[in-house]
Amino acid sequence: MNYSVILGNLGNTRDRFLSSGYKDERPADEMFRQAVSIPGVSGIELVGVWDISASNAKSMGKLLRESGTKLVSIIPEHFSSKLWARGAFTSRDPAIRRAAVAHTKEMIDILVELGGELINLWPGQDGYDYLLQGNFDEAYAWLVEGIREVADYRPDVRISLEFKPKEPRNFSYMARSADTLLIALETGRRNVGVTIDTGHALVGGENLGEAAFRLLKSGKLFHLHFNDNHQGWDDDMIVGSVHTLQYIELFFWLRKLGYSGWWSMDQYPYREDGREALAQSIAWIDALLAKLDAYGMDALDKVMRRGEATEITRELRRLLLG
Repeated sequence: MNYSVILGNLGNTRDRFLSSGYKDERPADEMFRQAVSIPGVSGIELVGVWDISASNAKSMGKLLRESGTKLVSIIPEHFSSKLWARGAFTSRDPAIRRAAVAHTKEMIDILVELGGELINLWPGQDGYDYLLQGNFDEAYAWLVEGIREVADYRPDVRISLEFKPKEPRNFSYMARSADTLLIALETGRRNVGVTIDTGHALVGGENLGEAAFRLLKSGKLFHLHFNDNHQGWDDDMIVGSVHTLQYIELFFWLRKLGYSGWWSMDQYPYREDGREALAQSIAWIDALLAKLDAYGMDALDKVMRRGEATEITRELRRLLLG
């Protein structure tokens, strides 16, 4: 499998109750060495400004080359600066919208310089909190316009839109898989697709397998972020620790429809050792894929096509427990 991790998963973790963080700050090179030491990891995702900028691109490139690690994506920073507090691509201020596009183009330049091919776009502040606060007519037009501009800047770079129903806004403009697929299609650009963050999909009440099916059949599933949660919030927990059976169905559809992209770990281990939490997620995925292979894709496909609930639950138990 093509496994990668988001570098910041290995750093300090904060919430609104402990703004100083639950851990110590770590330099990027130390987090990088930890990341590539995780069994199975051959790729890294970087967050713009946090992990990568024009000032450290050469040193980060050296780390990538010396370790033989692939830069899987850069995630532009459209969510943690006060500049974006009222939106990035959908800000009512045209200067801020231009700044969001300019920052994305800067990250595209660095991505290409370092051998990457995908920008993972999560404009987390693009949304609204109160009724009648969302100017849908203008906001969606601005969002599509901005995405088109960054997609046209380098058509050889894929722009993958990551959806999330809420947080930091109460309502996000890119909230669910189908919503975001519509936006990707509206851009009319072949290099615009969608990222499934499994935790975001679960918070949105989606079935992971169905979301993957919808995007794969449209040719628009560009990327995957893996974590788990209890569905009330984006807890960013270890993969499989809650939704084990949903992951089996997700893997079934990824295999059946031939997903060939990266499987990237995206967690926020507040109190856990970051490296070990990420390693456990990969171990869970490997173990569940091994169970699926041992049972057989064709056998599970036949069970699915018959659609009998008692048979399905019996066979899933056999798949998992023998």
